Amino acid sequence: MRDRLRRIDPILIQAIIAAALSFAHIHDIAEAAHQGGWKAWAYPVSVDLLMVMAWKQIRTPGAPKGGPWFWFLLALAASLGANIATAGVLDMENLPVSLRVLVAGWPAVAFLGGSLLVHSRKGHAEVAEEKPQEPAGEPEAEPVEEEGPEPEVVAPARVLVSYKEAADVLGVAVETVRGAANGDNPRINKYPAPENPRLIRVDLNEARRVINNRRPVGA
Repeated sequence: MRDRLRRIDPILIQAIIAAALSFAHIHDIAEAAHQGGWKAWAYPVSVDLLMVMAWKQIRTPGAPKGGPWFWFLLALAASLGANIATAGVLDMENLPVSLRVLVAGWPAVAFLGGSLLVHSRKGHAEVAEEKPQEPAGEPEAEPVEEEGPEPEVVAPARVLVSYKEAADVLGVAVETVRGAANGDNPRINKYPAPENPRLIRVDLNEARRVINNRRPVGA
């Protein structure tokens, strides 16, 4: 902490000395221009305040910089000009008319600059407040599990047998199987035998399903 104060103290002392000297020089110029009394003291306050206001606006993030820089340099030129004028460059007892006009017109210029800086700062603050907030992101939808393709139903392979073979397996009479495959309303499909197309065969699985359902069949 002490080391930090040691680094800051010289800077503060230098700033105070420079401000005091500049303040005094502007006061002397104003007094030499017949702006005596409290007015002579108001001039340096006006110059320094305009410089501080402009510099603060310059350091504000996002604020416009063109106007503040103009007023900062103008106030700096006024302060620097007063310092040089009081260094014996001009006759303080008889200032030029042009310089007296500048001193007399300074209050109006400083008022204009201060007003513009204040309104510029307020306008920037209002724009910053009215800046719309970014809409909150919509909640991510839960991933929908994609349903896979339904498994294909594979029909069981045909087991082609004769009427008698089907009847023996199902435990029914041959006529029952033959009647289900023939008649006006056949329940069982007939297929030609692979070994001999003239022979008739039935699907054992289909015959089992029909017989088990006990549907009435013709004899």
